[in-house]
Amino acid sequence: MGGSSPCASCKLLRRRCTKDCIFAPFFPSDDPHKFAMVHKVFGASNELPVHQRADAVSSLVYEANARMRDPVYGCVGAISFLQNQVSQLQMQLAVAQTEILCIQMQQEPPSTDQQMQPDDKSFLMHNNLNGMPQLMNYGSSSNVAQEPLKSESLWT
Repeated sequence: MGGSSPCASCKLLRRRCTKDCIFAPFFPSDDPHKFAMVHKVFGASNELPVHQRADAVSSLVYEANARMRDPVYGCVGAISFLQNQVSQLQMQLAVAQTEILCIQMQQEPPSTDQQMQPDDKSFLMHNNLNGMPQLMNYGSSSNVAQEPLKSESLWT
């Protein structure tokens, strides 16, 4: 108990807050919403070792907040959203690298140490470079969902 008022946990559970209350350091009386959210989603328990309690409270608050925003998926929804973004960005990077390679191949003069016959050169131009635009258009395919970044923070 940080002074004369009980911690948020004891206040919500209507118990007497003692000076050695295990919830008091993590749920101060000036932030009752934090404990109410955790208690609503997870209940209250004090079975963790002391050195793990701060991390547990932080995780519980994060998950409870995510569950309040999205009761079905919670944190998994946020993780899935972020993994989808990573996949989209990796695909965009691959497309950009392909475009760079295509431009470099178009600007590179044929080397003099390679003995290419005219048929070989036309084979490269028609088979390799013609496939490049298909790869580059893949990023804008309708099969790929491209959502703008949400301005709302997933972690508050």
